[in-house]
This record gives sequence, structure tokens and C-alpha cells, in this order.
Amino acid sequence: MNLSEPTPDLLFRTLADPTRRALFERLCREGELTVRVLTDQAGVSQPAVSKHLGVLKEAGLVTDRQEGRQSHYSARPGALAPLVDWTQRMNVFWERRFDDLEDLLRRMDQ
Repeated sequence: MNLSEPTPDLLFRTLADPTRRALFERLCREGELTVRVLTDQAGVSQPAVSKHLGVLKEAGLVTDRQEGRQSHYSARPGALAPLVDWTQRMNVFWERRFDDLEDLLRRMDQ
């Protein structure tokens, strides 16, 4: 399991797929679920769900545990921290840009 902090690029690539994003969101909302339960509402086959879960696991967004023959998956919402950091940096960047634009427009109106 890759528990090192994933990069924003890896997280964006992983969550760009709508099926993976839906699986991750469902695990965040509902807690630990089996592959079978996840497959029931995924709209794709069990092998496809397993493959998507593998990609999410590789990115550090989910963990799994075995109980008998069943795999149980849980979300790791804290793994989104690099995206939160990136979004905050972009927010500061754009706020400054809009402030600069507002200043320019004010000066043009005078």
C-alpha cells in the first residue's frame, strides 16, 4: 500500500475518471464497503470495480482489508491534502489577480 503523500498530478489523474470518483465518494459517504456492495450500484462489472479500486489504492485514496474471501475498502479522505493545498494556493493566486484587475478598473474609471 502506498501511504506516502500522493502528488496533485496523481490525484487529479486518478479522480478524473468518473467511475473512480464515484467509488471514492461513495466510500467517503458510507464508510467501509465490500467490492460486491460497491459493484451493485457502480454500473460496471466486478472486475472493472476491482481494477478501479486498485488504482485508487495505488494513489493512496483507499485502503483495503481481507476478511475471508471478501475485500473491504475504506476511503482515506486525508489523502486529498495535496489537492486542498493546491486549491488554496490557486485561490490566493486568483484573489490577487482579481484584486489587481479591480484596482486597474478603478484607475481607468477615474
